[in-house]
Amino acid sequence: MGDNKAHPAIGKGKPSLPKRFYQDVTVKDEGGGAALLLDGKTVRTPGKAKLVLPTRALAEAVAEEWRAQGERIDPVTMPLTKLANSAIDGVAGREPDVIGDIVKHAASDLVCYRAHAPQGLAEAQAEHWDQVLAWAKDALGAPLVLSQGVVHVAQPKASLDRLEGAIRGRDPFSLAALHVMTALTGSALLALAVALGQMTPEQAWQAAHVDEDWQISNWGQDQEAADRREARWRDFAAAARMVTLG
Repeated sequence: MGDNKAHPAIGKGKPSLPKRFYQDVTVKDEGGGAALLLDGKTVRTPGKAKLVLPTRALAEAVAEEWRAQGERIDPVTMPLTKLANSAIDGVAGREPDVIGDIVKHAASDLVCYRAHAPQGLAEAQAEHWDQVLAWAKDALGAPLVLSQGVVHVAQPKASLDRLEGAIRGRDPFSLAALHVMTALTGSALLALAVALGQMTPEQAWQAAHVDEDWQISNWGQDQEAADRREARWRDFAAAARMVTLG
């Protein structure tokens, strides 16, 4: 058998998941990083690149996902592997575009748009979001403007440039993780706060769901919505872990 692929094709249901085709999962130093091996053979991404992680700690975390597989391989339980593939195949070589997309989110960041009413929701938003904006202003030199409702408000170019400066220079793995956290929360500030150690992943996730949690507290939550949120959290937590271990 040649080099193994990191993501075998799968069908829609559990019965069609591919069988586990390997026994041993190991990590070896390679090219200033650490490569993943299955039965001694290099794992490759869907784009045929070697799955080489920037640090051994991150490579070991990815390896644990492969070791944890049972008789069949379920990519849903392998969010770090998925994100690493994206970093190598989709972000490397396209760093300016990814940075630009994160900054575009910052230009209409979730934490800048506040509710008029009800008072309880407005207070909850202030409790979770004001500290993030204060941190961006004081620590990053990037004050942002608030808006009530959904009316777009233009952000100062100087502030967006400083936020871009806080992102620029990161490797493809860190950028991929930041992009995922930003997309899942609608907030580049929350993603950066996690990446820079200002917030825990749990704190940022809670802050991103103030509006949703307010609705749940008043109207309840259906199981399907809860399942979707749990799936998003799994991806968010993996991205936060990649930033930490990378």
